[in-house]
Amino acid sequence: MHSLPRYLERLVASKAINAYQKDNLKHRISTADPHQLTLMLMQGAIERLAYAKGAHERDQMQLRIELVSKATSIFINLRDTLDMEVGGEFAENLFSLYDYMIDKLSSTTPDTFSQTIDEVIALFLPIKNAWQEISEEDKQKAYAQQNA
Repeated sequence: MHSLPRYLERLVASKAINAYQKDNLKHRISTADPHQLTLMLMQGAIERLAYAKGAHERDQMQLRIELVSKATSIFINLRDTLDMEVGGEFAENLFSLYDYMIDKLSSTTPDTFSQTIDEVIALFLPIKNAWQEISEEDKQKAYAQQNA
């Protein structure tokens, strides 16, 4: 019996892991409530920014650009789905903060890239953490108000 060369074994294993992860993500998305979906987007933005910083440090500029673009798209989505009527001043402030982060990511230079990523993550992480701490009871109250 012939075995595959080691590099092909790794490639096959890597493809199988990626397929599993994609299927797992699809399942998580299909079963998630709006709160969980938002949390997944928030986590995705942070991960993409961290990966972009690593790509920058490895001089992988095309990958860096793609990752920052994906994170920026997530921030735009989060900003544009704020309910300004319900959220009032809080939603307006959050909108402005998202605008600021989007602007910072759009205008960064290679010399300021790492500092910009650190700043955006530092601004965004407390928002994500606060969202993560919302209790099940509070989520249910919000869903009930939304459907009333």
